[in-house]
Amino acid sequence: MAQREDLRELQTRLADRLSQARNQTAVGASWLAVKISGKNFLLPLSQSGEVLGWSGVEPVPYTKPWMLGVTSIRGILLTVVDLARMLGLPAARSEQVFAGASVVALNPMMGVNAALFVEQLEGLRGSNDFSQSKDKPADAPEFFGALYTSASGEQWQELNLQLLANAPDFLDITV
Repeated sequence: MAQREDLRELQTRLADRLSQARNQTAVGASWLAVKISGKNFLLPLSQSGEVLGWSGVEPVPYTKPWMLGVTSIRGILLTVVDLARMLGLPAARSEQVFAGASVVALNPMMGVNAALFVEQLEGLRGSNDFSQSKDKPADAPEFFGALYTSASGEQWQELNLQLLANAPDFLDITV
């Protein structure tokens, strides 16, 4: 029970910080930092929607393996995508992983009712949290943005959620 209360407190704090970050015009937080299959990703705050703790999904038959199912957020049905599986990354799923996981909805203004399954929330990041950036690799998916490196040497891959939401592979969920 305490874990559920801690998760709610984290969600409340993140929602407040996301709201504050959207209202900032100066340099500040630009991304929600997440871990997916052990890799670091940056989700632009302007393209992200609500962040909720994992509460399960309803499976949908005849869909690709990376489409986990559907969930309801405030009465709106969203498809939940396992980006790790979509990208071909190793995706070991245990009860422990699901217990700490979250769902990050895409911004409703994108017109796609979808959310991403993320294994871990890492907080908010801004450009001042990184020492350098470089263009995405030539063979990277079109929705990959710049690759950022933190002062500690960690690499963070930016995802353009608008391009992801419009990618043919993302939109074609049927087998």
